[in-house]
Amino acid sequence: IFSVDFAFTLNRMLRTLSRLATRAAPRTAPRRLFSAEPTSSWTSAWEDATETIHSDVSFEESAQILRDLTKTDLLRATDLRDAPERFFEAHRILARHAVEHGPGFWIRFTVHYNLFAGTIVAAGDEEQVSRLADYQAAGELGCFGLTEKLAGVQSGLVVETTATYDPAAEEFVLNTPHEGARKNWISQGFVADKAVVLADLIVKGESKGPHAFVMDFRTSGALTSGITIDDMGKKTVGNDLDNAWIDFSDVRLPRSAMLRRYAEVDAGGNYEIKGSVRPFDMIGQRLYTGRVAVAQAALEYRRTLFKRTKEYSDSKRTFAFKGEPVLSDIPQLNALYEENDKRQAALDEYVGKCEAALAKVLKEGGTPSSRLVDCIATCKVRAVEDSIEMTHRLKQEVGSFALMADAGFMHLDFLQCCKFAEGDSRILMSKIARDRLRLVEKGKSTGPEEEQAMAVELAMKMKGHVDAGCNKQEAWDKEWRGVYDLAEKVMQRVMEEGPL
Repeated sequence: IFSVDFAFTLNRMLRTLSRLATRAAPRTAPRRLFSAEPTSSWTSAWEDATETIHSDVSFEESAQILRDLTKTDLLRATDLRDAPERFFEAHRILARHAVEHGPGFWIRFTVHYNLFAGTIVAAGDEEQVSRLADYQAAGELGCFGLTEKLAGVQSGLVVETTATYDPAAEEFVLNTPHEGARKNWISQGFVADKAVVLADLIVKGESKGPHAFVMDFRTSGALTSGITIDDMGKKTVGNDLDNAWIDFSDVRLPRSAMLRRYAEVDAGGNYEIKGSVRPFDMIGQRLYTGRVAVAQAALEYRRTLFKRTKEYSDSKRTFAFKGEPVLSDIPQLNALYEENDKRQAALDEYVGKCEAALAKVLKEGGTPSSRLVDCIATCKVRAVEDSIEMTHRLKQEVGSFALMADAGFMHLDFLQCCKFAEGDSRILMSKIARDRLRLVEKGKSTGPEEEQAMAVELAMKMKGHVDAGCNKQEAWDKEWRGVYDLAEKVMQRVMEEGPL
C-alpha cells in the first residue's frame, strides 16, 4: 500500500517522464480547416499543439516553439477580428500551463497575437493586414514597443519616442530623444523579426500624437541599423521570455511603415485623418482585448491551482482520534474551497459577458462604448485582484505542499504579471474614479445614492485642497484612499449592471 506522500511523488515523476517523452516529438500539427467558433475539434487540436509547452528552455527555444505553433495555422493573426472567440479560447488554454511552467510563453504568445498582430489588424490598411499571412507562413514573430522607461505601467500612457517625417527622402526617422524615452520591458525584443512601435508623429515641426509604425526589427537575425537593445535582467518567473529595453537612433522607415487605415502622411508631408476615428483609439483597443485575456488568464491559473491543490488535499490523510479525515476536511480549508467556488463562478460569468460583448464589437469593426470600456476595466481588476487574494489564502492553508516545486505556487508571480499587464490595477481604478468625478463636475447624478454621495464628498475634499493652495495633482494625491474607495464602489455597480 502506497503512502499518500509517496503516491504524490510517484505522480510527479510520471508527469515529468511524460513531459520528457512528448518534448522529443515534433512540435508541428497538420493544417486543418475549422469554423470560426472554437469547436470541440478545434479546441482539441489546439490543446494537442500546445501540450509540450515548457519553461525549462532558453528564450530562443521558447521563441522557436511559438514560431512552430504559428505555422500550424490553427490560430491566424487575423482571428482577433474574424474569430475572436477562438482568440480568447486559445489564451485560456495556454494560461493553464502557467501553473507548471510560469507566465513566459503565455506573455510571448499574447504579445505576438494581440499586441503586434492585433494592432496591425485594427489600425493597418488592407495591404498591411494582408502581410500578416506572409509573416505567419514564415514563422516570423513580432514585438510591441509602447511602454517607456519614464512611462511604465504605473505612469499612464506617455510616448516620447519620435517619428519625424523627412519629405525629401519620404521616410520617417525614428529616435529616442533621451534615456527616459527608451522602450522598456519589451517582450520578445531579443528574437522578434518585426515590431510595431508607438511614436509621437512629427510632421512639419508639429506633433500629431502617438501613431503606430510597423517595421523590420531584424533581417536574417541582425538588428536593423540604429537599434540598440539590452536585457532587462533576470526575473522571479518567466525567464524563458526575453525582455529588452530598446533605443532608436535615426532609424529610417519607409512612408508605408505608418499604419494608415485611419491616418496617413502623403509624399509631400501632408497629414490626413481618415474619417472620425482617431488612430490611437483603434490602437488602444488592443488594451481592451488584452484586459479580457488577462482576466481570463488569472482565472484559469487560479482554477488550475485550486484544482491541483484540492486533488492533493483530498488524498492527504491527517491524524484524528476517530475516523480517517483528509486535509480537505479541515474546516478552514474546506470553507476556503467553498468560498472560492462561489467567487470564481461569479467572476467567470461576468468576464464571459465582457468577452461576448467585446467579440461582437470586434466582428463589427467598431469601438467599445464607454460602458463596455468600464466593464472591461472592472473585469480585469476584479478577476486579477480576487485571484491574487484567493491563491495567497490557499497557500497559507496547505502547509508544506505549497513549497513543492510541482505544486504550482512557485509561479504565483504570474498573477503579479497579470496585475500590471494591459493597465495596472491602480491605474485603471484611478481612471474609473476620475471619470466618475468628472460627472460630478458636470453636475450629473448617476448610480446609487451612496456612490453619488461618495463622489460628491471626494470632489469637495479635493476642492478644499485646491482652495488652500494645492494644485490638482497634489489634491488628488492627498485623497488617494478616497479615490480607490470610490473606484471600488463604482466597480461594484458596474459588475451588477453588466456590459449589456
